[in-house]
Amino acid sequence: MNNNRLRQALYPLLRSLFRALPLSEGQRDRLRTRLMSRHGDWIPLPARGRDSAHEVTGHSTTRPYWRADEAAIGHVPYKQAPLPSPVPATLVAFYLPQFHTFAENDAWWGKGFTEWRNVTRALPQFEGHIQPRLPADLGFYDLGNPQIMRDQAQLAAEYGIGAFCFYFYWFSGRTLMEAPLRQWLADDSIDLPFCLCWANENWARRWDGRDEDILIGQQHSAEDDLAFISHIAPYLRDRRALKVDGKPMLLVYRPNLLPDARATGQRWRNWCLDNGIGEIHLAYVQGFERPDPRDIGFDAAVEFPPNMSNPRSLSANQWLINPDFQGDVRDWRELAREVSNRKLPDYTLYPGVNPGWDNEARRSGRGRVYLHASPRGYCDWLHTTLHKRLADTPPAQRVVFINAWNEWAEGAVLEPDARLGHAWLAATRQALKPRTVSVRRPCIVIHAWYLDVLEELLGIVESSALQARIVITTTHEHDTDVRRIVAKHRLGDEIDVLAFANRGRDILPFLHAANRLLDEGEDVVLKLHTKRSVHRGNGDQWRREMVDKLIGNQTGQTILEYLRLHPDVGMIAPAGHLLPVTQFMGGNISHLEKLQARLGLDEDIEADLFASGSMFWVRLSALRPLLDAHLHTSAFESETGQIDGTLAHAIERISGAVVHAAGFQIIETSTLTGNSNQDPAPDHDYAYARRR
Repeated sequence: MNNNRLRQALYPLLRSLFRALPLSEGQRDRLRTRLMSRHGDWIPLPARGRDSAHEVTGHSTTRPYWRADEAAIGHVPYKQAPLPSPVPATLVAFYLPQFHTFAENDAWWGKGFTEWRNVTRALPQFEGHIQPRLPADLGFYDLGNPQIMRDQAQLAAEYGIGAFCFYFYWFSGRTLMEAPLRQWLADDSIDLPFCLCWANENWARRWDGRDEDILIGQQHSAEDDLAFISHIAPYLRDRRALKVDGKPMLLVYRPNLLPDARATGQRWRNWCLDNGIGEIHLAYVQGFERPDPRDIGFDAAVEFPPNMSNPRSLSANQWLINPDFQGDVRDWRELAREVSNRKLPDYTLYPGVNPGWDNEARRSGRGRVYLHASPRGYCDWLHTTLHKRLADTPPAQRVVFINAWNEWAEGAVLEPDARLGHAWLAATRQALKPRTVSVRRPCIVIHAWYLDVLEELLGIVESSALQARIVITTTHEHDTDVRRIVAKHRLGDEIDVLAFANRGRDILPFLHAANRLLDEGEDVVLKLHTKRSVHRGNGDQWRREMVDKLIGNQTGQTILEYLRLHPDVGMIAPAGHLLPVTQFMGGNISHLEKLQARLGLDEDIEADLFASGSMFWVRLSALRPLLDAHLHTSAFESETGQIDGTLAHAIERISGAVVHAAGFQIIETSTLTGNSNQDPAPDHDYAYARRR
């Protein structure tokens, strides 16, 4: 065993001993940073992912061939909406002023370089890896254009962002990327407040804050402290400077790199008092260390996720597209849960929230990826932070930092992107609002392919007397006929007809509709479709049996009451149609394995149950693991009459695992009457599918 392998083998033991040392949080962080900067080669490489099945061509059978600019399920267009008044806190988004050309980048990376070159070179390294991530409405903007920052400020304010925190790059009298900031300063038409965060690291070629291959270094000194504060004085004096208790805020990214942070802070305070600025509010970023800000002469600290956290690794679970991928894949959902549940310390700490992280664009094949980030998960995190973590905080200190507004090469972005549009901004605005519990009527979603069967289903819905919101999905070619049929039935005014391309059978249209309904605050849905299964002789019988058990003879009202009394139940399947996946796997094993990783499901899906025939009652929140994956339409096969082995068939079989992962139970309708069959795999044959 060579020295490097020996070091990596010893690393877990040394880490355990380090964690057992009786150190304060600040001391532990400081020592960890020092050790990692000198002995980073001791850290074991991440576990290697799994090889995808290969065809003769050598390509993965499910490699994502869709365009990187394809809109996914859950894409949200721009929409104006009011903000709550007052807002519960000031949201401050970190802002990277990198997107313009300047001489140093030309010299270091090639003429014309901007961060967009990094962004667009990224490639997906494993299945479900969303790269490259491309901008939408604002485009591949050039911050040399003053209108861009005006548009950004307006968009941010509309969606609830209260200020930008600009990274500021100062190196002993020399600045980088300051031109956009000076441009902002000179444009008084921009009303959005701002503050500066001095990124006081060395500028290195690695893009990760480490000191290898330094391009331009810091030279900290007392003289430099005074030169710095004098240089940024116009920003502190500006009417739009973000203030806390009337004091302009200034952030330092890594105060531990200063020779004496307390002395530096005091020099700045004295200079500001002597030069008409007055008191300033000093904060530091908890990116590498977490000292009590009072110990270093600062007023506050700022959380900076995903730094200072260590969620579990998901690297070994991924199905590799690039067999040489050596990156580190972590669980963003675990990060969000852990940080949102942290207690605030007894010093002033401004909480931080993160909409995702993936720096693959900067570190090809070796990126750190936080998987399973979603706008709804981000909304939950931000909402908890605003309405719970800050509940007892004085109004003047209700400030939340978001990492980040436009870190495109690190996958931390609120700006509109091609895949999800304005979803992250819409989630930001939604999180500002208090959540209320209201009684909602159920929704019925019907997918219509066989139009004579649609007539039958609408008649059953009418006779059920359910007061329900109805959504009908269909294909573009059937849209006009479906609307004609709907017009003949008395089903109320709130009927939506949504037309989609003929892909993914009833499954893909339902995901589109369910995502929309969930965003609109709906709760319980009955999923039906005009199932005929023409390859079988008993397809009509199969459909009628399921429909009758879900909505016939007042069953719908009974199920709704049961769901009201049993909030832990997430899905109810028709009796006799809740089957074990392991016995009805069919030709879906490859899709299921990859879906398990794509959705981040931990349990053994083959040991779970599924609603055969894909008709059921469901709580939309029980589908969150599936909806929050934001699958692409092009991931679903074109319709060619397949009876098995497609992504739609796999999603049908993984439905029970999804419900369980969301924290809910799945039952069948016989449970409501106490006649539940306790054996999920009865001895008699299932009439509508063969075991395999």
